[in-house]
Amino acid sequence: MQLLKTKGVQKPPLKLKDMLERKQLHEYQRTAVEHIEENPYCGLFLDMGLGKTVSTLTAILDLLENCVISKVLVVAPKRVTQVTWGDEIKNWEHLKGLRLSVIDGTADQRRAAMMADADIYAVSRDNIVWLIQEYGGVRIPYDMVVIDELSSFKNHASKRFKAFRKVRKFIPRVVGLTGTPSPNGLIDLWAQMYLIDEGQRLGKSIGRYRDEFFTAGQRNGDIVYSYIPKAPAEETEQKISTRISDICLSMTAEDYLKMPDKIMIYDNVEMDEKDYKRYKEFERERILELIDRDEPLSAASAAALSNKLQQFANGAVYDSERNVMQVHDQKIEKLKELVEAANGNPVLVAYSFKHDLDKITEALKEYKPVKLQTPADMQKWNEGKIQVLITHPASAGHGLNLQRGGNIIIWYGNTWSLELYLQFNARLYRQGQKKPVYIHHIVTKGTVDEKIIRSLGGKKDTQDGLMNCIKELMEYYSKTKKI
Repeated sequence: MQLLKTKGVQKPPLKLKDMLERKQLHEYQRTAVEHIEENPYCGLFLDMGLGKTVSTLTAILDLLENCVISKVLVVAPKRVTQVTWGDEIKNWEHLKGLRLSVIDGTADQRRAAMMADADIYAVSRDNIVWLIQEYGGVRIPYDMVVIDELSSFKNHASKRFKAFRKVRKFIPRVVGLTGTPSPNGLIDLWAQMYLIDEGQRLGKSIGRYRDEFFTAGQRNGDIVYSYIPKAPAEETEQKISTRISDICLSMTAEDYLKMPDKIMIYDNVEMDEKDYKRYKEFERERILELIDRDEPLSAASAAALSNKLQQFANGAVYDSERNVMQVHDQKIEKLKELVEAANGNPVLVAYSFKHDLDKITEALKEYKPVKLQTPADMQKWNEGKIQVLITHPASAGHGLNLQRGGNIIIWYGNTWSLELYLQFNARLYRQGQKKPVYIHHIVTKGTVDEKIIRSLGGKKDTQDGLMNCIKELMEYYSKTKKI
């Protein structure tokens, strides 16, 4: 395979002494390679850090060399298409001949990359609908599609799912990669599995899947907001796992890797009495507004209220005109203490809201903090040239290898999303990390922060945790409401 010079196609470097060789693949990675090669459609549910990308690339190489396939499409989060797949090709000697074209940039640049002479074409999940429409919306010219972070297709009503569903039957080979196939519950699995096997195992429609395994939970007339397993959750999970086990390979890092310690630290801060009273009054007013609507609680209204409470817990709130109202400095002071205590060691900081970012940037300006935006930022971090790297979990949730740059994470703002939480922590706690990983959570006592941490600790149904949190508050304030 010849190397490319075409614009939009990544050119692998010449062989270097420090490049990894195929014989260095772990036994479990070789098992993953065989799984992909032997199953035309399959799922690879590997924990973060187990090497899903290199395993898939090795299988692609074998299938290309044996003329089983000729053209591969990789669908992934944007930054993963820009960085991760190209980096893996560069890192492994046996992959150096693979030609990668990244479909990115303006519409004209994307079209040029589509037409480039390559083996693998990588497109962001945000552009997959556009790409399918470019080809007419019925068929795409790839005989293998890899969906990296398959869980981003969990919503059966999304445009990306519907677009891919239309072309799925014309694709001979499909591989789904994820470390978190059901981050918010088993209901998430149907759409993902449909794109793999076209409904052979979990049903041709979401309705059939629901009818077989679930019953309606919270609802408003015909509108159902949540579904709960018909049988005990563990029994339902086992039934579904058995149903898909022939084509889905699942592995956990703890079973296959000798990893350094992962140390969870909860740094509690406490608002002064005046600010805490403001928080409780703010909470009461917003909850009473929900109660006065006399409508069933929806996921959207619960999330909106939780966002407000999380902002307050973090130290600032947007008013109705998007102006920032400062509330307290307890979290930011704790963050400064933690960064100082790191004694010059690099720190990765997760924020939730724009005003958090602004506040953190100003408070830590002596450390020259950098917001993670570009592949160059990643490279500088991994080279040890950035002391404080700030990012939103949704921007660094998938596929980014940051383990070489540091071993300290600080959650300034906490998240209800178990998927984002696990994925973000895995940016540092993954294969290649040499040091114990310290994961700090700054928690404002007496606030929604505590409920989020409790829900994440349960590892399941964090969306239900959010709903239950708001329901509990509504029940409490309903009883104490003054008549």
